[in-house]
Amino acid sequence: MLALLVLLGCGAPKPPVRPTAYNPARDLGPMFHQIQMSGIFPDSKTFVDARPLMDPAEIVQHFDGANLKAFVAEHFELPKPVAEGFHTDSSQTMEQHIAALWPVLTRQPDSADPRSSLIPLPHPYVVPGGRFREVYYWDSYFTMLGLVRSGRADLVRDMLDNFAYLIQTVGHIPNGNRTYYLSRSQPPFFGAMVGLYAQATDTAQALRYLDALEVEYKFWMDGAERLGAAQVYRRVVRLPNGPILNRYWDDLAEPRPEAYRPDYEIAETLPDEQREAFYRNAKATAESGWDFSSRWMRDPKDLRTLETTEIIPIDLNSLLYNTERTIAALRAFRHQPGDSARLVANSGDSLERAIRIGFLRDLAIGSGVTEDDAVLAVHPRQRLPIAVVVAFHVSDGNLQYLALLQIVRKRRAGALNPQMYLLAHILQSSIAHQGAGKQAGLA
Repeated sequence: MLALLVLLGCGAPKPPVRPTAYNPARDLGPMFHQIQMSGIFPDSKTFVDARPLMDPAEIVQHFDGANLKAFVAEHFELPKPVAEGFHTDSSQTMEQHIAALWPVLTRQPDSADPRSSLIPLPHPYVVPGGRFREVYYWDSYFTMLGLVRSGRADLVRDMLDNFAYLIQTVGHIPNGNRTYYLSRSQPPFFGAMVGLYAQATDTAQALRYLDALEVEYKFWMDGAERLGAAQVYRRVVRLPNGPILNRYWDDLAEPRPEAYRPDYEIAETLPDEQREAFYRNAKATAESGWDFSSRWMRDPKDLRTLETTEIIPIDLNSLLYNTERTIAALRAFRHQPGDSARLVANSGDSLERAIRIGFLRDLAIGSGVTEDDAVLAVHPRQRLPIAVVVAFHVSDGNLQYLALLQIVRKRRAGALNPQMYLLAHILQSSIAHQGAGKQAGLA
């Protein structure tokens, strides 16, 4: 088993933001556990999205544990799928079909509802649909790619304004705009979203998001300034030779409310002393967006072997590198006194150095990989995905952007095979065309 880096003198993890809005697992107490474990809802997300018809405290007082299905029907309004009843017109082209879906999947600004787990957003936004009735962080980047192609930069701006609002009010962009998602985020695509919007409009319009970008970056880098060599804290890891890198994390070591029953049932098969680690790793994996991939497991067939918090993911760190470059480009464009001389806090040269030396794979925390041998080192278990980082230079700005290609292989070969080169070429062409992450003035 991997040896974790030792955390010395960094204090206990900060508690997540706890809004006053309805949070089912918190506000319903043991009743929540009993209903979620009863099986009356095959999907645990149904109950956390249900709206209490009276104050949750009153519902708990009335609860006697009998006839759960009738009790829930009497005291809760169950959610409906988004786009229920929508029918595809098979005579439409793909472009017409997508254009027709935008209004179907767009939620209008939310009204505050103290009895809903939904965190209200002030501007329209696009949701995935079906059981996913809320915005999702990293999904929204790919939604924005489609919106730009559809000429809907106005809706991209609305969604960016919503994400900036979440950063301002809860300190980060959560997994989704639900109270039960607040203890975790998702892959930090906000910088890439801002870059995409700048290209669709101009850099001056993207400048409005600089402050929010810096706040989100601080969320991911929280505690970095206190770390010594070979120490970890929340989402930051300092390597033995000095650079700061990041991992996925969640402060709450408990079942995911939206997947409560499966998480709890899996944990029950583990010894008591291993359950907290399982819950934290399950939630950290949800933060990664790769829930669930064998990438995060010691045994690719066994969810109980999740070890996401022990891995330094190449894609996460490349996204944060892109965030650093986006912040630097926006500061340069703003050109206020001190902007040209400021570096991103806790930052950038560590990530830039780690990438420049050839950080080509997920690293295991405590694996001992250093700056001198990162290119040649073989992962201790030789079974995690390899990520090929393709770095480009923009001639007019000499600023790097990254394209990521995840290659899942059981062991590390000595060189890329022809299929991998082909995939890299396809990815390079796609990313270059879309300009994802491009930093030369952003626009």
